[in-house]
Amino acid sequence: MVKVRLARAGAKKRPYYHIVVTDKENPRDGSFLEQLGTYDPKLPVTDVRLDTLRLEYWKGQGAQLSERVAKVVKAYTKATAAGAAG
Repeated sequence: MVKVRLARAGAKKRPYYHIVVTDKENPRDGSFLEQLGTYDPKLPVTDVRLDTLRLEYWKGQGAQLSERVAKVVKAYTKATAAGAAG
């Protein structure tokens, strides 16, 4: 099964994450199929970098989002929609 999840990067006590597409069996920071973006939890959600077209492609191929990625994507789309409207 293919999942879209976070791969941790950054220093100790300074988390920084890559949003990646990987096989469910791979380790958290192991190999991945494609990197879709980045996420820094210390910055506002508007600073998330995400390739939404590729995310939709992978979802169409049956990839499952992890809980945290689903929350980040939801907040990101809400923030960008509000920014585009305002």
